[in-house]
Amino acid sequence: MRFLTQRRRFDDLSEQEVLALAISSEEDDAQIYRSYAERLRGEFPDSAQVFDGMAAEEDTHRQALIDLHQSRFGAVIPLIRREHVAGYYARRPVWLIENLSIERIREEAAAMERDAERFYKMAAQRSTDTGTRKLLGDLAAAEAGHQSTAEALTKDALTDDARASEDATAKRQFLLTWVQPGLAGLMDGSVSTLAPIFAVAFATQNTWTTFLVGLAASVGAGISMGFTEAASDDGQLSGRGSPWKRGFASGIMTTVGGLGHALPYLITDFWTATTIAFVVVFIELWAIAWIQNKFMDTPFWRATFQVVVGGALVFAAGALIGSG
Repeated sequence: MRFLTQRRRFDDLSEQEVLALAISSEEDDAQIYRSYAERLRGEFPDSAQVFDGMAAEEDTHRQALIDLHQSRFGAVIPLIRREHVAGYYARRPVWLIENLSIERIREEAAAMERDAERFYKMAAQRSTDTGTRKLLGDLAAAEAGHQSTAEALTKDALTDDARASEDATAKRQFLLTWVQPGLAGLMDGSVSTLAPIFAVAFATQNTWTTFLVGLAASVGAGISMGFTEAASDDGQLSGRGSPWKRGFASGIMTTVGGLGHALPYLITDFWTATTIAFVVVFIELWAIAWIQNKFMDTPFWRATFQVVVGGALVFAAGALIGSG
């Protein structure tokens, strides 16, 4: 509460302070756009060019605002930033851009311009001072101009071929970082846990014991797969993305794959639980085959043979060992 009371209300700012706030905001936005450009330059050079142009446009408006401040109030600009003003629109911290996709960065940039324009329009409507209303209206018009410039820059720099190329790169990155390790984990969790779970099930015919073994096998396999994936490749040379993202995807999906046919053994009746577990295994294996065909372009029948037939053999091995 003490922090909140130290923030100024926008309505209490003088025209000089509003102008100073606009200058600092333009400076921050230009820096954000340059950070976006550097983030994208390697894989998405055309989009990086767009953000370079938007940063230059912000610099132009900032200089115009500085010139206006000097002509009206002098060379000393008050130090006031958006975090000093209650209710002023916030910006995403720049260090979080590493976690944003290309499409999300484009959306963030569009939202930045819309937020600024909307804020200045609303502030102008609430102001009772003629000079302040004119100043805020000019700032709103400037932000609208930024949006037009951004659209023009995007149209010039991002041709249909360039956008298609960048979209293909983004899709490939998504597949390498999330789908491929997640699919590997799902396959490992679904197939590798079949034998121990069903061996225990048929050997003991105790559903609770079977569930505990399945839970331990699934969680253990998930932890092992997650750390193995994260430690196997830092993603720098292979371009597969963050090792922690890949490890998370692999570990979670491995655990999910094993738990799918372990959870039915929470049912106390052995044959009911086993029948449901068998159905779950059937669904899991066909789902893996479908994912391979959909995202990894694996021919459907080859994926079916690899996953369904292999899984069936592992299931049979576990059931035979447990029954013996």
